[in-house]
Amino acid sequence: MREDSPLEQERRNKVVRWRAAGREPYPWSFPDRVGTDTVRRACADLAPGTEDSHRSLRVAGRLKAIRRHGRTAFADLDDLAGALQLLLRVDELGELPYQAWLDDLDPGDIVGAEGNPAVSRRGEPSLLVRSLTLLAKAIAPPPEKFHGIQDVEERIRRRYVDLLASPEVRARYRARSLLIREIRQYYDAAGFLEVETPVLLRVASGAAAAPFVTHSNYLDANLQLRIAQELPLKRLLVGGLERVYELGKTFRNEDLDSTHSPEFTELEAYWAYADYDDMRRLTEGLFDRLAHRAVELLPDSPEVAKAASMYRPPFATLDFVEELERRGGITDLLSRTREELRTLARAAGSTVPDNSSTGTFLDKLFEHYVEPTIDRVTFVVDYPVATTPLAKRHRTKPGRVERFEIFTPSFELANAYTELTDPDEQEARFRAQLGERGDDTFAYDDDYVEALRYGLPPTTGIGIGVDRLIMGLLGLPSIKDAILFPLVRSR
Repeated sequence: MREDSPLEQERRNKVVRWRAAGREPYPWSFPDRVGTDTVRRACADLAPGTEDSHRSLRVAGRLKAIRRHGRTAFADLDDLAGALQLLLRVDELGELPYQAWLDDLDPGDIVGAEGNPAVSRRGEPSLLVRSLTLLAKAIAPPPEKFHGIQDVEERIRRRYVDLLASPEVRARYRARSLLIREIRQYYDAAGFLEVETPVLLRVASGAAAAPFVTHSNYLDANLQLRIAQELPLKRLLVGGLERVYELGKTFRNEDLDSTHSPEFTELEAYWAYADYDDMRRLTEGLFDRLAHRAVELLPDSPEVAKAASMYRPPFATLDFVEELERRGGITDLLSRTREELRTLARAAGSTVPDNSSTGTFLDKLFEHYVEPTIDRVTFVVDYPVATTPLAKRHRTKPGRVERFEIFTPSFELANAYTELTDPDEQEARFRAQLGERGDDTFAYDDDYVEALRYGLPPTTGIGIGVDRLIMGLLGLPSIKDAILFPLVRSR
């Protein structure tokens, strides 16, 4: 354990003094408190220099600052509802208690106060304090008011300090939680059932990604953390649950940068008897609703207003093949062999392994030639078959599948298909991709193929990166700013 600083030791001595006097510096509860916004509303009709002596309210929160002015002191209290000024007066508290409180309290302490709504002579909504209660003595002092924690990674490691130092950060993560609640309400209202599927799997499948591997002592077997929720959810549609969604953690043992996190929140939804056009309309409605809600939650932020406006339909549409051929100057894209696509990808600067799949080379070409040109929320549609082993063949475009991805100017946001439901074709697609790669990056899930043999209805599905969606709606520069506790390198 690190050694206390002189300031921390001084605060710790106050704890010792409190306990020696028979007082508890860390009590069990503070019932019947209200938010500071309740006090501010109660002050709305009061004139400067007056109080409502007939109404007593209890508030609790963290002390931000204490200012002494003779026989009156002003303390700034902060809770999730905002800030409130506490008025401490000798004639209300008594000479000795008044002086004792000023000696014992420090910025960062959590206190409870009971008193009357009042407005200071300068017109500040306040609580005229009749009694105080120390609820938690802060040994470590809070960061400086105007500087906080400057090191970005240290802010993430000690997010609790980042939150207590910044009302703006608290408001952002409150908005995140309420936006996720809005997502759930939207799918619930559309008749979807929220479900939970396994995180630990024998075979992590449903995406081309490297899994985290762990070991079950009881089973004496290696298990993998899921890289997608897709295949368990589609099994539920085989079983007769016609509209399902899951909003939960997914894990990929890969990049850690401004748009990637090895642990991230994903939404996946599956809808029987519908296709990718239906899913597009549903998703456009979701984005429109979330854009309006983001502005409601953070109305004083011009950055949020600008960012959220991008998520209001109508959205742009690009055809994957046509746009790649146009931007890359490539002819007959669908007839190109894997070797030809590898050469084109190498010329575009791609460094993926030579034994990568045809779909990987196509994705890298699109990433190089097309993605940098996307300047708004855009639906990219109708991918080559080789890119997508789980999507249904396009009903009118040979060599394509019915798939869309949603891109923003900064990142790919969502992926949706009309789902492949033919068990024989699904098995052939899995084996073809394994054969091309020469490894198990896109794991073959034989139980999923077995499930399809029982009959999967015509289905559409989507996966949305929720952290990226929050990034986009709130105009955040990094996915680390959208996740409360993202993984970072050790000190």
